[in-house]
Amino acid sequence: MAEYKAFQVELADKIAHVQINRPEKINAMNVDFWSEIIEIFRWIDETDEVRVVVLSGAGKHFSSGIDLMMLAQVANDLGKDVGRNADVLRRKILQLQASFNAVDQCRKPVLAAIQGYCLGGAIDLVSACDMRYCTEDAQFSIKEIDMGMAADVGTLQRLPRIIGDGMMRELAFTGRTIDGHEAREIGLVNRTYADQSALLDGVMQLAGQIAEKSPVAIRGTKEMIRYMRDHRVDDGLEYIATWNAAMLQSADLRVAMAAHMSKQKPEFAD
Repeated sequence: MAEYKAFQVELADKIAHVQINRPEKINAMNVDFWSEIIEIFRWIDETDEVRVVVLSGAGKHFSSGIDLMMLAQVANDLGKDVGRNADVLRRKILQLQASFNAVDQCRKPVLAAIQGYCLGGAIDLVSACDMRYCTEDAQFSIKEIDMGMAADVGTLQRLPRIIGDGMMRELAFTGRTIDGHEAREIGLVNRTYADQSALLDGVMQLAGQIAEKSPVAIRGTKEMIRYMRDHRVDDGLEYIATWNAAMLQSADLRVAMAAHMSKQKPEFAD
């Protein structure tokens, strides 16, 4: 497994634990972060042994968002011509978006375990995950508004489908901070835990349950959920019919049915 500067990655029991590993910088997202996360999720997608992903942050905080030193570097690359500056900025924004698109488009379920700060770009990141869990004292904020800009890496596009349009607008316009309790109330996280240790234990347990399921069934379920974000119900029904015309021929279906009838735990191939 490759070594990374901004992450620590471990694979055990078919669970890939991807940990942002810059605790001394509050896990701020630097240049290495944005390129490495694409490499990591490409590896996850291509590695059949990985069935589920847990995304966390080392230390007291999940992430404080984009590294301000990186923003300063982007500013230094700008010149005097407005048109050329606009082209540079647009390409940079699309590049950053691709990093979180890699998380969103991953074939395997991604569970975010959040403690402490989850600010700015970190909201963009967890919005691209399938499920989110946090400690009671976690702090969430769409901080971009306080920096004089609109969030541009996925929050405004993905978050309305998670917490609803009205609540997303309130948080995006005010930049106010919410804790773990309110995050659960509005549906940003599925559940809260007393502390970081309980959080990781709980999320790993959930990941373990998912890892026991048929990889073919999990892949199809995630694909259909993602597809329905941008399509009508009849489109989705047509797609699942075509998808399952192939996937229902998988050996996993026979394995699952045999295990159910014999009251035994099924064992699926990677």
